[in-house]
Amino acid sequence: MRDPFNKLARLMRAEPETLLAVEQKMNAITGQEGVFEDIMRQIDVTVDRTLAGLGVTRRDGAEAVRAALIERLGHLDGHLYELLDRPDLSKPEEACAKLCATVAKVFVPPPGLFLKRDRMSALLEKYPPTNLLEHFGYATVKDLIDREGFASVMVSLRFTQSDEWMHRFFEEAYSGLTPDDFEEREVDHLVLDTKWLKIAEKFLRKKYHNVSHLKELGIIFVIPADIDGKGATLRLFTLMLHYLHEVPFYANLFRRHMGHPDFGTIFKSLLRGDVSSTPAPNHGRMTWRIVQQYLAKKDLDDPRLKEPHVNPEADHWWRAEDDLSRLSRILGRDHGGLDLGWWTGLDFIGEEFIDPVSGKKELVSFDLIDLLMSLVHGEGARSQYLYHQQEALWNKIFVEYMGRERMQELIEEHIVDGFIVLGNGYNHTS
Repeated sequence: MRDPFNKLARLMRAEPETLLAVEQKMNAITGQEGVFEDIMRQIDVTVDRTLAGLGVTRRDGAEAVRAALIERLGHLDGHLYELLDRPDLSKPEEACAKLCATVAKVFVPPPGLFLKRDRMSALLEKYPPTNLLEHFGYATVKDLIDREGFASVMVSLRFTQSDEWMHRFFEEAYSGLTPDDFEEREVDHLVLDTKWLKIAEKFLRKKYHNVSHLKELGIIFVIPADIDGKGATLRLFTLMLHYLHEVPFYANLFRRHMGHPDFGTIFKSLLRGDVSSTPAPNHGRMTWRIVQQYLAKKDLDDPRLKEPHVNPEADHWWRAEDDLSRLSRILGRDHGGLDLGWWTGLDFIGEEFIDPVSGKKELVSFDLIDLLMSLVHGEGARSQYLYHQQEALWNKIFVEYMGRERMQELIEEHIVDGFIVLGNGYNHTS
């Protein structure tokens, strides 16, 4: 098997034969040739340029390269912390004002289709969140929402209610929804009051970060945990950008399927981020599985990761990183050292380096998010976060053939059935 298939296969934990089959089919569909060779050249050139900027070489080995990348990331995080006036999340209004104002410099999400607030309140009255009511000592859901605020109450259900309650509410309350239960409104983002911090501790341990969202309600929220640790400011900021792209993406999907007779089932599937577990259709045509999760977080050896697939999560991250680059240009040269655009184009970049002592090859991800997780979790240069880069590389292959916007269109069109099936014509799908 000739390169670049062997090399790319190692970078994305796939089989060379799988990539060769992708090339043959996609070449026939699009009339293009040499895409894989071009991608490999892009990786080689980008790696060399990046290493030169870091002052390391390929001969230095994986540990030295990863350490240099993480050091650069830590430097950027420190500058961003200062740019945001050292945000203190214990002062929610002040922190949110600065964070949201800075985010809005580069991306303001469009209005989305979300559950009406009064409809969601009525559902809670039907399925009272007993733990939350008891925690604050309220007798009714109305009192709870009136005093604590709609968004804060909706977010806190994740912290206070049992898994059994959440499962029942999700399955029963969301099953009978109709188009009349939804409305167009702006995306909300908030920093929770510090009184929520104690009850959110279990959620924080599970999620590993203090930013999350409620797709169905168009809410992005920040838990007021300290962000003075290494990488914490950049992680918070990039997650906010990521969710500002993800939430409208799902709002469009709700709108697309609103008239379907089985909308309730589709709605819940979208909220769960279901990934089909059925085999890809085997009819000789080019099939891409849609993977709307990072499956590697649960199982590195999930066989679906070895198949041709596209990942909307990786696309949201690509857009968030593009926002960072734009912010860097907006801020100009007045903020020395804050080169947010330095990471643009590194999302799909990975490379093998030979250890100078053992002689073994080791893969290093140059992806911003993989490296950021390494920095935040304090595992230093030996951390092995790779899955963001590998999913970005699968997307990169599709994008090189079909274009990024076409990829998003096809994902939106086929996310419910789980597969993009391409025919012999460039734009033909079934």
